Amino acid sequence: MLPDKKLKQVMKYLAFLLTSVILVFIWSFINPKGYFTWMLEVFPGVIGLIILMFTFRKFRFTNLVYTLIGVHCCILFVGGHYTYAEVPLFDWIRDTFHQSRNNYDKVGHLAQGLVPALIVREIFTRGKVINKPGWQGLIIVSICMAISVTYEFIEWFVSIATGEAGDSFLGTQGYIWDTQSDMLFATLGAILSLLIFSGWHDRQLKAFKNESV
Repeated sequence: MLPDKKLKQVMKYLAFLLTSVILVFIWSFINPKGYFTWMLEVFPGVIGLIILMFTFRKFRFTNLVYTLIGVHCCILFVGGHYTYAEVPLFDWIRDTFHQSRNNYDKVGHLAQGLVPALIVREIFTRGKVINKPGWQGLIIVSICMAISVTYEFIEWFVSIATGEAGDSFLGTQGYIWDTQSDMLFATLGAILSLLIFSGWHDRQLKAFKNESV
């Protein structure tokens, strides 16, 4: 079990993280581009946070995973406030570097692979679902690809059901390969997550295991 001092430090950090995410959420709710689009964009983040709070006592993730989830939620909330096609910073990047479109949505889809990859990795590792690293990595990336495909299906259905109201949710900006590139970025995010964060994640998992003894 965690010593009281260590537990207090963990809880203090998580409280700070949650408070920061909630503040960004509140900001995103104030005068967004459109409340319907805002709702569609922030919905996954809100549902995810609710699930994490209800499952905290039964399955507490490492701080690394919680931090990345918090960052991902903020990406969703910013996209919901401005719409993914009109985030000001990426308008500036588009104009400065002579890009053809606002590419903030690619940041969102990169995170859509990067963050779930570590969530699944932690569940697999701690649950001893798959022990062989090669197979574990392949299945993690495949799951992230499946999540991305499912999300694209949802975007498609929403667009068909709502017409013009769904166009802001899609954020294609006239790019005919938007769906395919979105899935590619999610796949790259999952691969990069495993390459960049696995060592750091393993150290936190080891420390987490020692704390539980």
